[in-house]
Amino acid sequence: METERGNGKRKGEGQMKAEANTKTRYEVADPVKSMGIALFCMFVVSLFLLMLLAFLLYKFDLGAGAVRGGMIAVYVISGMTGGLVLGKRMKKQKFVWGLAGGLLYFVILLLFSLLMKRQLDFDFTNVVTTLILCGASGMAGGMIS
Repeated sequence: METERGNGKRKGEGQMKAEANTKTRYEVADPVKSMGIALFCMFVVSLFLLMLLAFLLYKFDLGAGAVRGGMIAVYVISGMTGGLVLGKRMKKQKFVWGLAGGLLYFVILLLFSLLMKRQLDFDFTNVVTTLILCGASGMAGGMIS
């Protein structure tokens, strides 16, 4: 058993285990686990926002411009959510982790879209715009975390 300095009292085994399991303020989390948690949060937020957008389309018969604006809002809010989660968990280089989360979110969306369409007939401008939106919003979320 180890003694504490100053008062000569001994630490119990439970207290030593608790101290060994606590992280310091600047200790970072597991990157793979953090990315998984952030992506899960991003897709949950996306699901919620897409359901809200579908409801608004149904109720108010919105035009194509409103749908495009809604999709941009979904990308930005989801990306910022993932960036915030990654920034809070990783503690260091938050903007880089947010950018990585946003780009990974974009890649998963692109792969899912390719699987659903089974062909490569994308408008290059829209793909690049979505890539920039996802990456930049993830980075912004990481910076403000």
